Amino acid sequence: LIPAALENQITGDNVGKISNKVKLIAEGANGPTTPDADKEIAKRRIFMIPDFLANAGGVTCSYVEQVQCNMNYFWEKDEVLGKLDTKITNAFNAVNELAKSKKLYMRDAAYIIAVGRVVDACRERGWV
Repeated sequence: LIPAALENQITGDNVGKISNKVKLIAEGANGPTTPDADKEIAKRRIFMIPDFLANAGGVTCSYVEQVQCNMNYFWEKDEVLGKLDTKITNAFNAVNELAKSKKLYMRDAAYIIAVGRVVDACRERGWV
């Protein structure tokens, strides 16, 4: 299942309508699942790829564009797609490995990694 249009598409009120045949949800939209629905999805053991992992391609390519502009350099399309593939694959693998090793819901594992990276960046900058 790929909710890709609106925020709050899957709610506590309609999550029960998701077919038992659904084994994976990849959130294409930003915030398509409410916290109440998330709890039920986790309980049903549906594999969830959270929005900020599943739909990170656009913002990742924007970052690559910014780097190109800062460097006054241009990468070919295949090189950009290769960088995107590497970034997204590494991010997914890190989240999936943490989720499996700690028996976490994918969204929780993704948040743990994200917050950890922010903490590390703040420490490296001497902010904490």
